[in-house]
Amino acid sequence: MENILEIKNLNLFFKGENEDYQALYDVNLSLEKGKIHTLVGESGCGKSMTAMSIIGLLPKKAFIKSGEILFNGENLLNYKPSEMRNLRGNKIALIPQDPMTSLNPLYTIGNQLVEAIQAHSKVTQRQALRKAREVMDLVKIPDSKNKLNFYPHEFSGGMKQRIIIAMALSCNAELIIADEPTTALDVTIQKQIMDLISEIKQEFDTTVLLISHDLALVSNYADTVNVMYSGHIVEQAERREFFQNMKHPYSIALLNSLPTTNPALKLKTITGAPPSIQEKISGCKFHPRCNLCEHGLCDIESPKLEEKTSEHFAACLRV
Repeated sequence: MENILEIKNLNLFFKGENEDYQALYDVNLSLEKGKIHTLVGESGCGKSMTAMSIIGLLPKKAFIKSGEILFNGENLLNYKPSEMRNLRGNKIALIPQDPMTSLNPLYTIGNQLVEAIQAHSKVTQRQALRKAREVMDLVKIPDSKNKLNFYPHEFSGGMKQRIIIAMALSCNAELIIADEPTTALDVTIQKQIMDLISEIKQEFDTTVLLISHDLALVSNYADTVNVMYSGHIVEQAERREFFQNMKHPYSIALLNSLPTTNPALKLKTITGAPPSIQEKISGCKFHPRCNLCEHGLCDIESPKLEEKTSEHFAACLRV
């Protein structure tokens, strides 16, 4: 088993006027080469901050206080800004939530693909153009030769997302971070995009970190599942084990809140909302929303991520 990326005890803070606020707490994550690893949770749980930490694109007020991010054995936190710029888009690529804002409306798709290729490869304009057509064909954009002359507004949302994926493929990225890549798309297009990502993983042995709030999507495509809540990893397991034997109350609540086609079943919601980083919560961060909370225990003691059964980890005092 070869891990392409390892995050070890990552602690991230935001600078405040009077004090610093912690957003990530001792995050540990191992990404095995050639698999789809998922980071799951509600908005504001720290998923995107974890991803931005990997590629060095944190907000101005955010800083990493301690930890390591090892990519192919090298700590990215020691990289200079120029080294990180060379790594981004080359070895590590990002598929963002909104493809509409990721493409420059003033330039053709061909110009943008060629620029991305030449930024990371010593190739001529003609070679870059040939490569651009190849990756457009790979992501199944029809009539690629003519479509290279199109502007972003001439493509649908699903096609724009395919172009972003083509950019990742054009530089032979070893790791693709897909941050809610299907959020703005309808269900049919979502499946097409996820099938495409899965095919790329199989064909090129690419590693994917998929960030999502959608457990239904995760159940179809993930190899491993990592559940995040309020800056903590609260559960980790291989996909089949996770869905057959969920441990953490938050994971169970997320699954129960999925829409159902059975009219006899009511949609279950999770009471409250994830806490902001300014909120001070003693004990388990999830205890104010948890049905299994035991007062005098869960509201006092902070649970650690521990192996509950073979290769299945959870941070819960009641499991």
